[in-house]
Amino acid sequence: MRILLVGKNGQVGWELQRALAPLGELLALGREETGDLATTDRLVARIRELAPQVIVNAAAYTAVDKAETEVEQAQRLNAELPAVLAREAAALDAWLVHYSTDYVFDGSGTQPWTEEAPTGPLSAYGRGKLAGEKAILASGVRALIFRTSWVYASRGHNFVRTVLRLAQERETLDIVADQVGAPTGADLLADVTALALHQVLQADAAGAALSGIYHLVAAGETSWHSIARFVLSEAERAGMQLRVSADKLGAIPSEAYPTPAPRPRNSRLVTSKLEQAFNVRMPPWQSGIQRMLHEILAK
Repeated sequence: MRILLVGKNGQVGWELQRALAPLGELLALGREETGDLATTDRLVARIRELAPQVIVNAAAYTAVDKAETEVEQAQRLNAELPAVLAREAAALDAWLVHYSTDYVFDGSGTQPWTEEAPTGPLSAYGRGKLAGEKAILASGVRALIFRTSWVYASRGHNFVRTVLRLAQERETLDIVADQVGAPTGADLLADVTALALHQVLQADAAGAALSGIYHLVAAGETSWHSIARFVLSEAERAGMQLRVSADKLGAIPSEAYPTPAPRPRNSRLVTSKLEQAFNVRMPPWQSGIQRMLHEILAK
């Protein structure tokens, strides 16, 4: 079994290298092997040379606010690249794994979104990701498209590190409290991807029935403000000295922190389809944040 991973150096790609390795021969590509993915010629040549049985796409344009002005670049990576990968995977009769986002929805209401709910992205980023989904589905390729939300990892910059730094530096700290979703670790995304891939590949031809869109997020729901409170409480318990304690953290509405790209207020995603299809249970969001905090605080 040959698995080709595109975008090996991102948060999700880094974790996928670990999680996918036991499934077969893993060939992981980054910018050094593919060049700028806005131009796919080198990547297509590598795909045709390697002829993998699975292509996993962890490459994306994720600068949500910059996508409002860099629309063409974001469209190439989030819509056109998935279309190219779907075409090449279909030609090889290979599986394609792709990651999408809660931003394909308009964030209205309070009910969690199912996979079949009407989409309505509010931003250029969301529109590009939705176009990528549609291109994959239209290609007829066997695919696992995982929509996720609020992705984080212990590696690199993230919300948790920023909250800890600001709580040490500032006398006051305010966090948006009216956006609700589930923070989802890159390690969880990678592990569930490996589990799902193993099952569809073991099922051979019958595995094609599992092709489609799935919501993959940690269990539960929370706001950015509540995540920050949780982080500061855990940090205080671990003995970290903070200028802003958990009970002094301010809560503000989205309007008080305007951004070029509007954020969905309601990013709740239903995961029952994923859990039933692959016999898996999503862990609570707190466990992933806690594990990452232990890594950060231990350094």
